Amino acid sequence: MALNPAYETLGKNFVQHYYAQFDDPTQRPNLINMYDTELSFMTFEGLQIQGAIKIMEKLTSLSFQKINRIITAIDAQPMFDGGVLINVLGRLQADEDPPHSFSQVFVLKPLGTSFFCQHDIFRLGIHDTA
Repeated sequence: MALNPAYETLGKNFVQHYYAQFDDPTQRPNLINMYDTELSFMTFEGLQIQGAIKIMEKLTSLSFQKINRIITAIDAQPMFDGGVLINVLGRLQADEDPPHSFSQVFVLKPLGTSFFCQHDIFRLGIHDTA
């Protein structure tokens, strides 16, 4: 398979769609359609999760109802198997918590004429130092 020439557009469109679903608690359960039953992995604040059902258990367990998100940068790279690597940098505020920087990395893999999210790594930019 060759490099996907539309990788930048795919990356930006995926990020917009993902966060529109994630940031609306009533739409968040629909994210299950972006993950594969077995082949998707998520690392959420250091917790490793595999499979769409377990990923959705984690995402739907999040208790906040309101998210204010600012995207600073979306970087995308084509992958040699036709996939897309996406790195997102931004700031978010959940409910009335103080805003925090965050980074999120996605790897989209081709599936027929579409893609699924094979890897998803999320981390807040909080530095706990002694």
